[in-house]
Amino acid sequence: MIAGMNRRHFLQAAAAGATAPLILPARVRAASPNGKLNHAAIGVDGQGWSDLQALAGSNKLNVVAICDVDTSRMEKAAQMFPAARKYQDWRELLNNEGDKIDSVNVTVPDHMHASIAMAAMKKGKHVYCQKPLTHCVSEARALRKVAEETGKVTQMGNQIQSNYEYRAAVQLLQQGVIGKIKAVHAWTPATFPQRGRPAGEDQPPASLNWDRWLGVAPQRPFKNGIYHAFNWRGWMDFGGGPLADFWCHIMDTPFKALELTAPTSVHCIDAPKDWQEKAEWNKENWPDWAVYQYEFPATKYTTGSLPVTWYDGGKQPPANLVAFEEGRKYPGGGSLFLGEGGNLILPHVGTPVLVPFKKMDMPKLDPRNHYTHYVEACLGGERTTSNFTYAGPLTEAGLLGNIACRFPGKKLEWNRDAMQFPNMGEANQYVSPRYRGGWNVPDLG
Repeated sequence: MIAGMNRRHFLQAAAAGATAPLILPARVRAASPNGKLNHAAIGVDGQGWSDLQALAGSNKLNVVAICDVDTSRMEKAAQMFPAARKYQDWRELLNNEGDKIDSVNVTVPDHMHASIAMAAMKKGKHVYCQKPLTHCVSEARALRKVAEETGKVTQMGNQIQSNYEYRAAVQLLQQGVIGKIKAVHAWTPATFPQRGRPAGEDQPPASLNWDRWLGVAPQRPFKNGIYHAFNWRGWMDFGGGPLADFWCHIMDTPFKALELTAPTSVHCIDAPKDWQEKAEWNKENWPDWAVYQYEFPATKYTTGSLPVTWYDGGKQPPANLVAFEEGRKYPGGGSLFLGEGGNLILPHVGTPVLVPFKKMDMPKLDPRNHYTHYVEACLGGERTTSNFTYAGPLTEAGLLGNIACRFPGKKLEWNRDAMQFPNMGEANQYVSPRYRGGWNVPDLG
């Protein structure tokens, strides 16, 4: 149950927001008094280190505080920003720095995105949150709603959206370079193989607060190299496997170019047989690979309702879908648009190409930096392009695939307004999170 509000009211308001305009009045974006953005970084190693450097590269951002549940992973950030105050608990950071910061970035495992981002917005902070925006569908809906209500600047970290290649593909498709689109195929080679929860327990390193790392997730023993610091992506309690890791990158262009909304159905049409048969795997871990079939409502850029097929773990579309020239083949990851007047492939990340190949006039676009764009927006500039109004529905669609993955071979119909699967009641339990006691955040769970 969503705390603090009537569930029916929440669903109606959130659904109504799905058609809300994307432009907010400029008055909701106030500049920091010193002309720079006072910022706190939550998660500062790995992708967090990359995000922090990129945000700081705008030269309009003061890093006031840094936070990581593993203090050993703060060393580089502490050296780069010696004046920044250090925390091991993001809740303490928000409480202590509430009047000293304007903005936070959230670069932690997926299961903690929503709690931190929601708490930060509730304290009046702008938020840059890594993809996928959330771990559960209802969390994405709730973050979008609160972002729109508070008027805070938001940006999801699918930074490739701002690359020239992806932006060029959006413009080409909307200009009709291959006519209206009949179908989309998208794929990634990513895989995060795991084989069920290991027995036993290891002592966490002294630098790691394991309870805080678990956060909202159910309690479980620490095991060396199994979850922290990277392999969490393969575990259902913490990450979303390859679908969650790459959907918000690779499916961003189809969503933006074709103005997709929520799918009407999703179907996991194939996954490894041994994974399907072993409960000790399929109750804990995402499969090494899977293939999903989505159906999206028609838009002005499609010939009708749009089938979208997603492949991960090295699976790709059938080779005979398009007529390749000799020596050409699908890139390792990317998307394929089948149009009335031809086909277009957008590699991840690479220049869009027509299949069969012929030369296109590529659009001229001004450079854009995803991180700098966020900082400038917080200081009163133009609105971000992956704000939570946009990123919420994009994330929701990907997460619906992970729900379907729990029911391989069964087509799940999706009612966006009710936020339910009317033909598969058993699947509805996965729409909203179940948070561990003591970790609830108002308006999330």
